[in-house]
Amino acid sequence: MTPATRRLLLGRTFAALATALIPTTLTLALVHTGSGTDLGLVLACELLPMLLLLPVAGVIADSFPPHRVILAADLVRAGAQLAIGAELLAGPVRIPDLAILSALTGAAVAFGTSPIHTLVVAVVPESERLRVNARLGVAQGLAQVAAPAAAGTLMLAVGAGWSSLLTGLLFVGSAATFGGLRPERVVRKTERGPFLGELRAGWVETRRHPWFLANVVAHGVWHLAAGFLLTLGPIIAVDRLGGDRSWVIIAQVGTVGVLLGALIASRLPVRRPLVATSIGAALYGLPLAALALRAPLTVVATAYFLAMLGLGVLSPLWQTTLQHRIPSEALGRVGSFDTLISFATRPLGLAIAAPVAAAIGTSTPLLVGAALVVATNAGLLLLPDVRAIASAPKATPAARARLRRPSSPGRGTGV
Repeated sequence: MTPATRRLLLGRTFAALATALIPTTLTLALVHTGSGTDLGLVLACELLPMLLLLPVAGVIADSFPPHRVILAADLVRAGAQLAIGAELLAGPVRIPDLAILSALTGAAVAFGTSPIHTLVVAVVPESERLRVNARLGVAQGLAQVAAPAAAGTLMLAVGAGWSSLLTGLLFVGSAATFGGLRPERVVRKTERGPFLGELRAGWVETRRHPWFLANVVAHGVWHLAAGFLLTLGPIIAVDRLGGDRSWVIIAQVGTVGVLLGALIASRLPVRRPLVATSIGAALYGLPLAALALRAPLTVVATAYFLAMLGLGVLSPLWQTTLQHRIPSEALGRVGSFDTLISFATRPLGLAIAAPVAAAIGTSTPLLVGAALVVATNAGLLLLPDVRAIASAPKATPAARARLRRPSSPGRGTGV
């Protein structure tokens, strides 16, 4: 492993842990010092700028060195989180200040997320990308597990403000790590056109890959269903499966599954990665159906383990496929559409799950979610590009020419 690859892994680990700390810290802080409305406002102020700026961030990621874009985003996130920590420690909490700082954080998240694919291509040799993406998946999974425990411990011991300060320092560590990165391969374009031309060229390139668009839609359905499961699952577990302890068991089993999946992803003899990702995503229908049908705890936990195992395998394979099939100079823009759908549909599922369940019960939305997840992801197997082996070409010469001339009129999509 090269020094640049080690820096990439270390920096992403810092950033993943810091990002995972943010929602738990804000929730714990505002549950005790504000109202539910205040918490919703602050979290929405982080989410909305992130969603709105992702397409813009994709253009920036393809126009400037990715490690410098991430460095700038990390410094902004560090400053915002340190300011939130100071605000929480000084007290009393001023919701407008937290809303503004959260919006700044959300905007920086968009710019810090979009260049990741491009940076991996610039730093990691193609033969090593699946293994590196798998390790990044493990780091992400561990961060999701460790962050709530760390935030809760700091909240109980010294207060939520110190958790935000720790978050800011982790972003400083990420920035320092990426600041010293020297990618071996330059993947940005030597010529940049007007912003709208660049954005249009990215959309043209996105439309040139039907397999990508179909997968993005299927992933959106997956995230929507995940929002339903994460909202209704704990309620069902507490009411029917033995109380709070049962949901803790299910969640812990799922964590083991996703980490194991990420660990074994690079060791599987997968020749058709998109077939594997489609099957992995379809497995999420198992826990949705098990909860809807009131299966016993052991069945639900096993189903959730398999679903999260599929997710652990899916993530590095999907990221590596994007880095292999999408031209390097368009990865930021194309990848931003995938991220946009992921960020948008899961909060939607979280928001509407409880009202829908109150109107029609918990079983129907979970069963519908299971059916949609299985149908959309299994349906991807009908596409020839999904069934293609891993050596599919990235782009035709005509497509590369369009990307080199983003300001020219789009006379065709290439689809």
